[in-house]
Amino acid sequence: MAGPAKCILVTGPPGVGKSTLIMRVFEGLKTSNPDLKVQGFYTREVRQGSERIGFEVVTLDGRICPLASAKISGPESRRWPSVGKYKVDIASFESLALPELQVREDTDLFIIDEVGKMELYSSSFFPAVLQVLESNTPILASIPIPKYGRDIPEVARLRNHPTADIYTLSLSNRDAVREEIRSLLGDLLRKH
Repeated sequence: MAGPAKCILVTGPPGVGKSTLIMRVFEGLKTSNPDLKVQGFYTREVRQGSERIGFEVVTLDGRICPLASAKISGPESRRWPSVGKYKVDIASFESLALPELQVREDTDLFIIDEVGKMELYSSSFFPAVLQVLESNTPILASIPIPKYGRDIPEVARLRNHPTADIYTLSLSNRDAVREEIRSLLGDLLRKH
């Protein structure tokens, strides 16, 4: 029988609370184990009033950089890829996120929120994710739910990885899934 999965993937529709769940699990683990060495980042919305105008990347120690914006203009942004109304700032993303995915021997857990279309415009991002996956360090990551039955190839590769456990989040199961993931990670970290 195989051991427990070391790659925990949270998926679900946009706005269901994947990033919130990941941050609450992270905060709970840090509270119960202050010496825990965690690397990674999460994404959060940038709002102007009630309108979402973009996304930013935040490292677990609080450093922030832009990921995408609907309000960006200028000559440099014309070459940036688009996801819907958002222009993706690949250079900014790579400058902050890629160092967080460098495998170090003392790391207990990686958090990657998220492995999605915007992040995957970086040609260096998915190879870095694969290195983390091969490192024997537990991972908690979020991935988008397939749209129209089609998955992003890199996301499908993660989803089908033999060490992946996938949790599909909904409004009705968020609390139960959060507790289950926190328990599973607690067990993994004690064995790690």
